[in-house]
Amino acid sequence: MVTIRDVAKESGFSSTTVSIVLNNAPLARYIPAPTKKRIERAAKKLGYRPNLFARSLRSKRSHTVGVMVFDMTDPYCTLILRGIENSLYQSSYLPILTDVHNEGSRFERYLEMLLDRRIEGLIVLANWLFLDINLLADLEKSSIPTAVIGCELKTDSISSVIVDNELGGHVALEHLHSLGHRKIAFIRGPKTLGDSAPRWKGVRSFAQVNNLELDPRLVVDLPESRDPISGFEDGYKLTEELIKRKRPFTALMAFDDLTAFGAIRALTKAGIRVPEQCSVIGFDDVAPSALYTPPLTTVRQPMEVMGNMTVSIIVDGMNAVLEKKTTGAVHRKVAPELVVRESTRGIL
Repeated sequence: MVTIRDVAKESGFSSTTVSIVLNNAPLARYIPAPTKKRIERAAKKLGYRPNLFARSLRSKRSHTVGVMVFDMTDPYCTLILRGIENSLYQSSYLPILTDVHNEGSRFERYLEMLLDRRIEGLIVLANWLFLDINLLADLEKSSIPTAVIGCELKTDSISSVIVDNELGGHVALEHLHSLGHRKIAFIRGPKTLGDSAPRWKGVRSFAQVNNLELDPRLVVDLPESRDPISGFEDGYKLTEELIKRKRPFTALMAFDDLTAFGAIRALTKAGIRVPEQCSVIGFDDVAPSALYTPPLTTVRQPMEVMGNMTVSIIVDGMNAVLEKKTTGAVHRKVAPELVVRESTRGIL
């Protein structure tokens, strides 16, 4: 490993002068430019790399941001993580990624480990379990800039970024209604999930304004589950249940894309063609949606944008800490977008 002494020997200057230049210490401004260039050339020639750990101890900065994900296998996470990683890279911060596995004890231990490593900011990609096990208090104790994605918060200390679920529910039903569908089945989200109520509120508000009757016999709820992939199986089973109720419907609105995939599978098995006999719409726009058969019409969460936005909030917070300024939490809702593909069509 190349050291300061090696660079000093190669450049012909003292170790003290080399250290001042390579660490860009305050005294570096008094060192002539030719001297700096000679030292920098020597360092480059030898392949010198600064000891960032030692430097962080001196500066009390780590240039790291903790990123806690509740379940890495959830397809919802992929694009959000891409947005987070890309924005942190552009801001010269290193993400430290942890997967909580939907376990409260693991969350607490990882949080402790991240804080021990002196992260400067924290991003949590939450799901329904986040509030269910009441981990908010642990985050509030951390006293570093913190933001949560996917969970609406009303605190003054922790920022949040979510999609506008109410608008998303409104947009999804508006699309089906515009195609002439009036007998519509709904697979709602789990009752304990924070996204479920506002999304259903958007559905009800559109129905009320447009005098659309919502048949309670065509409404079912997803069960609670820690497995994000379970939406496919649950969507399949609940759609089979809807078909068995013998209540005709020409369209189905699923809580998310995986549930929609399961619904399409059940409809196809029952001999009901999608979209010719029944239109299906999802929510999220996870990667397989465009590749499914038929390609899924869905309401897109701008997930990469949400990741970028969260990093922007965190970086602003970290800069405020460095400048010894006080800033409050930032809470943002992002508008979803309708993506029309081939799983919906007008009634002939």
